[in-house]
Amino acid sequence: MGRTNAIPKSPRLLARLATLLIISQTLSVLPGCALGTLIGGMAASARRHGSHTVYAEYEGLKGKSFAVVVAADRVIDAEHAGLTTRLMERINNSIARAHAQMPDGAVAAPRVDRLLKVLYNNPQWTALPRKDVADMLGVDRLIVVDLAVYRLHEPGNAHLWNGVAAGSVSVIEADSPVPDEAVFERAITVSFPDGTGYSVNDIPYEAVNTELSNRFANRVAWLFFDHEEPNEIKY
Repeated sequence: MGRTNAIPKSPRLLARLATLLIISQTLSVLPGCALGTLIGGMAASARRHGSHTVYAEYEGLKGKSFAVVVAADRVIDAEHAGLTTRLMERINNSIARAHAQMPDGAVAAPRVDRLLKVLYNNPQWTALPRKDVADMLGVDRLIVVDLAVYRLHEPGNAHLWNGVAAGSVSVIEADSPVPDEAVFERAITVSFPDGTGYSVNDIPYEAVNTELSNRFANRVAWLFFDHEEPNEIKY
């Protein structure tokens, strides 16, 4: 008699085969409309829980040094102490980490701690020409974030959260023939919470403030490197 070679199967493989068999049998008995609904539902679920690549809108950081500075009016600075510093730290570090992984020669210079020290020692920097600020920081590319709106509450109602952060992002190229003119500009607006009617009893202040500032920082930083975004991102 001929010898039969049995193919060993692991319990995991057997379970997968059984699952595939059940699925195939189920699909074979479904009417056409039900099958279409099932497949459509699976596709919709994949879209909801999947992600997609979003490419950088500004690609001029390659091989260049850069710094991100954030300016806000005195009302915002007074009401949200430390906000601009926190945004500068998060945006600079996010862009620097992304380009370090490529790597493409883009580097944050000076480091955030040095950048903050230089700006602190030169509080008039917001009134200077952008080229002068770039030279002060020793960078080829200066990313300027002008924060125009930052609020956490429903206007006129301190009991309801209705956070909005809005501003503009511009880039000057210090080594260009027109170093004070922006070569790239975008408007950014984000909000939190993702719905209405949330009161101060539902969500603590720190959670709202942190999430809103993080969303704004992310949207600014994402302009400058390729990244993955969930298909149903809320901001």
